[in-house]
Amino acid sequence: MTLVSIIGFVLIIVGLWGMLTQNNIIKIIIGFSIIDTGIHLLIVSIGYIKGKTAPIIDSVLLKTDAVNQVVDPIPSALVLTAIVIGLAVTALMLVYAVNLYQRKQSLDINDFEELKW
Repeated sequence: MTLVSIIGFVLIIVGLWGMLTQNNIIKIIIGFSIIDTGIHLLIVSIGYIKGKTAPIIDSVLLKTDAVNQVVDPIPSALVLTAIVIGLAVTALMLVYAVNLYQRKQSLDINDFEELKW
């Protein structure tokens, strides 16, 4: 297990703790973003193979040797896509938080009782 994997797990745990223990909506959104970053680090650390190069085929790297000398580009592409989606989801959550603040003048999750069971 690499250091990046450990940091990813720590970020996921810290973000989950932040989401479950905080009452402020902004802090909950920050916890979600921290979890998202931890997941990105885990995916990148799983896709990395020590001693291999980036998946760029040029004059230095022959096509016949590419299978044995490059890392899989799919985890990196998935992480790039996940970063964009995570940014969009975070922006949407912040828009909802601003809308909730404008309606109730509070960001405390306990002040919103309309949809509670």
